[in-house]
Parts: sequence; structure tokens; C-alpha cells
Amino acid sequence: MESLLSLFQPSLQKFTSVQRNRVVFPKALISSSYAPVFTQQQAPSTSTSSSSNSKPKRTAKTVKPVTVTPNAEPKKKVLIPIGYGTEEMEAVIMVNVLRRAGAEVIIASVESELEIEASAGTRLVADTSISTCSNQIFDLIALPGGMPGSARLRDCEILRKMTSKQAEEKRFYAAICAAPAVTLNPWGLLKRKQTTGHPAFMHELPTFWAVKSNIQISGELTTSRGPGTTFEFALSLVAQLFGESVAAEIGAALLMRTDANQLRGEEFNKVEWSVDHIPRVLIPIANGSEEIEVVTLIDVLRRANVEVMVASVEKSVQIVASQGTNIVADKSISEASESIYDLIVLPGGAAGADRLQKSKVLKKMLKEQKSAGRIFGAICSSPLVLQKQGLIEEKRVTAHPSIINQLTSQVNGAGVTIDGTLITSKGLATVADFALAIVKKFHGHARARSVAEGLVIEYPRS
Repeated sequence: MESLLSLFQPSLQKFTSVQRNRVVFPKALISSSYAPVFTQQQAPSTSTSSSSNSKPKRTAKTVKPVTVTPNAEPKKKVLIPIGYGTEEMEAVIMVNVLRRAGAEVIIASVESELEIEASAGTRLVADTSISTCSNQIFDLIALPGGMPGSARLRDCEILRKMTSKQAEEKRFYAAICAAPAVTLNPWGLLKRKQTTGHPAFMHELPTFWAVKSNIQISGELTTSRGPGTTFEFALSLVAQLFGESVAAEIGAALLMRTDANQLRGEEFNKVEWSVDHIPRVLIPIANGSEEIEVVTLIDVLRRANVEVMVASVEKSVQIVASQGTNIVADKSISEASESIYDLIVLPGGAAGADRLQKSKVLKKMLKEQKSAGRIFGAICSSPLVLQKQGLIEEKRVTAHPSIINQLTSQVNGAGVTIDGTLITSKGLATVADFALAIVKKFHGHARARSVAEGLVIEYPRS
């Protein structure tokens, strides 16, 4: 077996202390490097106009999110505002992780409508408008980044007043990516605070207080660098709200890496995936799909100039994901079935995988995909969908630990496994590995590295 270069550069430091000893957090659970180690054997402007009048107004649907309840104390209340151009990975990972920890998370739109189009084109529906939150008290206000999303947050007067009051009253507030420089700095909320942010915006932070670290905690303020550090960022917020033990528990549930030498990815029976056109990828989604996986796949692949189609297998194009995030698909699966895709990839989430399995249209598309020798894949719980359709016989696969024993194919222990035209992954914290492996197979190492750098993910030079 020929070993390829590592795409992860984990810290060997077991613990890291943050400013003023507010949190001592186990770094092994919160590594922010996402790129996998593969071995091979025969991976606009600062403003935007409102949506057209013909566009249907959407309201948030609700499901009961699955959470790890730390204790019987009153729920911690968290506000995550979003606007046009918000970075979707940052918003959705924060929502997902904090809800898993037991927080009551409210996603509030700073726009005139609840539905917003995020920076990579993902359509999200907020739970409510920011105006309904103005008189509420939150334990934490956390700002996602992205452009022009950070500028949209900055220009929201209601949010400015709420966050300023949050800081004055010594309650937690946080920002990631462009938001520390573009949103908090003009509001005067970084004074005498050590702060970090996305590398492209570090020059806009107060010079003597800017710190090049993945996470920086300064009093009640926590800041971070970008999409690739969002798991670490969200877990640091969990640690401050609920304690280190809850953060460690959530980190394990998210499949965060604990072994620095753990194999991140492995490839067997190598075939070329290169195509003579912009690769076309279909991501089918359903109620209960795991939103971290859906949104990360969309974000990473679109950054790499892959044409991504998101299709709902439900009667509505709007679905409610596993932790209650409302996502709007581009089309129904029936409409999407009229086209041919270079790759069909199934996101996980146990309930979502069950819903995907019941789609006759998707079942037919997957069988045709394999028969034609085109690429297909699944992550988390969804390799079971492929197995039930007889699509992964005699293939090496991986999946979420909770369902791995149900697979009858040869199981591989790596986070991402490629076998010819099949790609599978364990899920959750391995999804960026998974997405970057797809980018590398379609476009090569240089493109994958370029995308990783923009996401603030460590990636080897060659």
C-alpha cells in the first residue's frame, strides 16, 4: 500500500489553555484541520436586493432536535443571526452543535424575509425575524461570517443594539471569519479585546490586539477564523455555556478526531474521475437529513467550481434537517431526475437516510448511475441506503459507527474510503475530508488545496 501525503496536520498538544483561564479545553477533541490522509491501493458587494415578489415567502417548519441534555437546569438561550451572504457552514455548524448540547438556539433573519441565500448559494430559512428577538435576553449571541453576510449583520441596527447591550452586561458574544472585523469592530466591541478572524480580514482588526489563533477567548468575547475552525469554535462555546465535560461528549458524538495518527482516508482500485466539463453533482435531501453534511458538501463543492444541484425527495422543496435547520432545495427529485450527474452523493442523518431510501425516483437514478459507470457515494447513515439497493457489493466502504455493523461489504476504518467510483465517509466532522476528496478527484490536488485555504483548513503543498 502506497502512503499519500497527509491532509491533516493535527496538534500533538493534549490540552490548550485560553486567556484568563476561562476554559481549559481538550484540543484532541477539537482539531480544526479537516483534510484527510489518503493511502492508495489497487480521495460580491456588501449589499443585496430583496428577493423577487414572485418568490414564495417561507416560514420555518419545526421538528424536535436530537440533543445531549447535560442536566435539568433551564436551557441556555442562543441567538444566531443570518443575512444574505452569511457563510452557511459557520451558521449551520454552530446551530447544530449548540442544539446538540441542549441550548435553545434561535436563528434570526436580519432581512425582510426569513429565507436567505447564503454565501455559497444554500437557501436557509430562519426561525424568526430579528425584530422579534429585540427584547429577549440571550446567554450567547454568536455571529457567523461570510460576505456580504457580515456587512448585512453590521447594518442591522436592532442587532447592533442587542450585541452592544450583551457586551455591556457581560454576557457571552462571539464572531467568526469576517464578522469580528466587519461587524464587531465598527460597533466598537473589540476595544481592548484580543481577537482573531479570517486571514483575509486580519488587517482590519485593531493592530495590537489581533491574534493569529484558531480560537481566541477574551473575557466574554470568543472569536475564530473561518469555516474550517467552526467545529472548534462551536465546541469552545459549548464548554463556556455547559462545561468541558459536555463539550467533550458532543465532540465525541460529532466524530471529532482523538488520535493524531488516525487514518483519515484510503483509496482502493483507483480510477480517474476527471471529466471534460464542469462536474455536475446531485445532493438529494429529506426531512431529517444531517444539515452539517448537506451544507458542507454544497459549500465546499461550489467553491471548487462544481455545479451542485440540491433536490428534495419530499413533497415540498423545503425540508427540516436533523437538528431543526430549514433548508430549501433547488428542485424536487422528480425535476432533478431529468438530468444526468457525474456524481450522486447521499448525506446522512438516520431519519433522512430512511426518507431517501423510500424515494422510488432516487432509487432508479442510483441504479442507472451505477449501470452507466458513473460515480456515487454516501456519508454517515446513508451507505445503508446503497447497500439495501445492492449497489455496494464487493466494495470497500465506511459509515457512521452506529450502523457500521449492519454493512455486509468489506468495512474500512478510515474516515473516508474511495473504491473505484464509490466514495463513503463516517459523517459529521469527517464531511470536509469527504468533500475535499471529491474536489481532488475531480480537479486535482492544487484546486483542493486552494479551496481548503479559503476555508482555513490545513492542506499539504504537494
